[in-house]
Amino acid sequence: MIAFPNAKINIGLQITGKRNDGYHDLQTVFYPVALKDVLEITDNTSSFIFNSSGIVTGAMENICVKAFHLLEKDFSLPPVQIYLHKTIPVGAGLGGGSADAAFCLQLLDKKFNLQLTIKQLSHYALQLGSDCPFFIINKPCLATGRGEQLEEISLDLTGYRILLVNPGIHVKTSWAFSKFSRYNRDRELKKNISNPVTDWKDTIFNDFEGVVFDEHPEIKELKKEIYHCGAIYASMSGSGSSVFGIFSKNSQPILNFPDNYFIDWL
Repeated sequence: MIAFPNAKINIGLQITGKRNDGYHDLQTVFYPVALKDVLEITDNTSSFIFNSSGIVTGAMENICVKAFHLLEKDFSLPPVQIYLHKTIPVGAGLGGGSADAAFCLQLLDKKFNLQLTIKQLSHYALQLGSDCPFFIINKPCLATGRGEQLEEISLDLTGYRILLVNPGIHVKTSWAFSKFSRYNRDRELKKNISNPVTDWKDTIFNDFEGVVFDEHPEIKELKKEIYHCGAIYASMSGSGSSVFGIFSKNSQPILNFPDNYFIDWL
């Protein structure tokens, strides 16, 4: 069985407080985009095997392994072979590892006819990461709480072109969260996201940008350059380091980014 885990971008991200359990409360909009990994699960009668290729890190390997063992524990699954080919940049604010984990849960559910509900799959996904439940739904959502409280919203950007640029800088989400001591209590994201995209530049912001831009000024310059190319709206996704720009459908911007940057139109 094969699946194609997709990335997401964050449109707006406000950190609203720190919780007693050590996590942070936030609000953001998750929007799925068509940048995809490849995940395959096949029978393997002797032992569990995991293989990967493409952009590979230990963290990305482990989250698929963890997903398998999470279900294996409750359902006594037989050994399988998991193959993951990564094209989604890692440590980039795109949720690639979370998508791999969520899609792995769903593939195992189908393969072994576990008949798990969306609620049950989301419960398992949350044990793997705060944004993993989003990839079970995989539709535009307003996320609150840790990012696991999801409300589907009506948001369609297919009438635009989305440019994604990643400078190859790995930003650890835990580090970015650790830099916050003042929190954004603005609760207007749900209202503002329903406004025209042309209004977003002045109303929708990512709180992580201040922290990450101070540490990595080249990411700040990247956002400026995307606006210079003619973007209607540009933002860092998640805790970075990817920056996306939303362009009109008929725009043909001239791009001038370093050769080592990952660039894709979504």
